[in-house]
Amino acid sequence: MPSSPLPIVVLISGSGSNLQAIIDAIGTLQLNAEIKAVISNKAGVKGLERAEKAGIPTRVLQHTDFDSREAFDQALAGLIDDFNPRLVILAGFMRILSEDFVTHYMGRMLNIHPSLLPDFTGLNTHQRVLDAGRSQHGVSVHFVTNELDSGPLVIQAVIDINPEDTADSLAERIHQQEHIIYPTSIQWFAEGRLCWKDNQAWLDDKPIRVPPRWQNGQLIYKPDVT
Repeated sequence: MPSSPLPIVVLISGSGSNLQAIIDAIGTLQLNAEIKAVISNKAGVKGLERAEKAGIPTRVLQHTDFDSREAFDQALAGLIDDFNPRLVILAGFMRILSEDFVTHYMGRMLNIHPSLLPDFTGLNTHQRVLDAGRSQHGVSVHFVTNELDSGPLVIQAVIDINPEDTADSLAERIHQQEHIIYPTSIQWFAEGRLCWKDNQAWLDDKPIRVPPRWQNGQLIYKPDVT
């Protein structure tokens, strides 16, 4: 008998392309999850339209209405918890989170970052990769911790950089990979294959030392547990 869908809340700040990928994966039964709410810190963004079109409850909590990051995060946590999610998904949520907020959701919050972490944390990763002369680029899903873009890795996708690539073309190609590996990681969590234990990510009862990688249309899964 199939297990009940994983209840999730998705946080966004913009267009919500990863949100749409999650919605689509649920619709095609590739992902056994239910989006309880989509919450944005900005009004009028396309991601809210995507959620409303899919019949998903939406909320807007504008950070500009609060005097401090901590006050906003406290209100945000209260709003999230009203929906009782087992997992919180950051999908283009452009906020640096306070320590108390991260601690509250430790092991229950995932983020996706457009680089092969630990390289190129922060913003403007596509141009920075080109400027560094790298031959490969990628995207990483990780558990959120209090160090920016540095939580334990869950899965990565890798692409080769072509001579004609620009920051815009890399962004487009990376988006395609994001839409594969983010629903995959959420499904792992839904199945109980992915979890947080001993302050690290575990997959299939083994700590993830080297994350699985999606490359050239296939998943390369060679966990290093040494």
